[in-house]
Amino acid sequence: MLQIAFIRENQEKVITALAKRNIDATSVVEEVVQLDENRRATQVELDGILSESNKLSKDIGELMKAGEKSKAAILKEKTVLLKEKSKKLSETADVLAAELLEKLYTLPNLPADIVPVGKTPEENLNVFEEGEIPVLHEGAQPHWELVKKYDIIDFELGVKITGAGFPVYKGKGAKLQRALINYFLDKNTAAGYNEVQVPHMVNEASAYGTGQLPDKEGQMYHDKTDDLYLIPTAEVPVTNLFRDVILNENELPVLTTAYTPCFRREAGSYGAHVRGLNRLHQFDKVEIVRVEHPEKSYEALDGMVEHIKNILQELKLPYRILRLCGGDMGFTAALTYDFEVFSTAQDRWLEISSVSNFETFQSNRLKLRFKDKDGKNQLAHTLNGSALALPRVLAGILENYQTPEGIVIPEVLRPYCGFDIIN
Repeated sequence: MLQIAFIRENQEKVITALAKRNIDATSVVEEVVQLDENRRATQVELDGILSESNKLSKDIGELMKAGEKSKAAILKEKTVLLKEKSKKLSETADVLAAELLEKLYTLPNLPADIVPVGKTPEENLNVFEEGEIPVLHEGAQPHWELVKKYDIIDFELGVKITGAGFPVYKGKGAKLQRALINYFLDKNTAAGYNEVQVPHMVNEASAYGTGQLPDKEGQMYHDKTDDLYLIPTAEVPVTNLFRDVILNENELPVLTTAYTPCFRREAGSYGAHVRGLNRLHQFDKVEIVRVEHPEKSYEALDGMVEHIKNILQELKLPYRILRLCGGDMGFTAALTYDFEVFSTAQDRWLEISSVSNFETFQSNRLKLRFKDKDGKNQLAHTLNGSALALPRVLAGILENYQTPEGIVIPEVLRPYCGFDIIN
């Protein structure tokens, strides 16, 4: 979340920055500042009473030692009144702090200066495009027809077992899925990312820590009995590895990667554009997360973009990179680049990765800090990216690599698959 001191000292800057997200934050910012003033004033008054109460306690002790019990009794009556007042002020301070936190949770991150102005995905800025779009043979099919033809993914069986959006991968489809996971993890670890295996369910504190709550509450699967959430992305448990952690400056950067299934309700997602693998409730993804020094986080973001470009170059898939506009950017991000692969059979671009710098937005919630050269604790910057999300990468491979003889496996994946073609 945004730091209260920054909001207090830069009210107009915050309002102007959030306007780039098409949000009028004037009233919320004013409420936040007023709540903070009230909370601080209450705390000052409380501190004064506690100080006075402590002084009276010492005075009472000295009077008792001197045998002046009557004077001590008068002071004791005064301390009783002070304790009652301090209790009420403490309760008021707690209420104001809770209200302030609730308001802060509603404010998204401030967009970086280079974020384009815009309201819709159509206003995102295309910053890079690479790869030749293949010309398919006559009778080429979209992936949802190909998977039936070669019996490698069964959507209907998933509906029977669970419901729509939970496919069953079979035979060479399952092996190709596993090959992609292993390939992505190998690429990430070779680039210096430390692989971890993390829980697939998180508690409320973890979901708040990375900003999924309260913003995405309706999109997460929630077990009310144990108050746990199925993860929408490995970003949540991986970043929370560093919650309440103070690193030494020489420990930065920290690079982590993980494979997990991801679970998203995707409420309200209907239509042809979400057919097949295009939009699922359960899917696999390999994630990269970085904890960085604030002065180096944007250099790190550029490095993450180059890393994902290298993977797509090896897969030989046509792709483009978009810098998201203010209206299309996620709640927690300061700057996001989306990678999209071109699906030739569908004649459309499919998002396969988002790479974001959150600056201090997550670390402020997480209390993720580092000790600088002067021994002072500073908030770190956090970044994350998909490297990569599997469903649409798989869709792109199936559609772009299809031939009359079958689906050719990208050369870089053949050692992982153990076969060259699906036929």
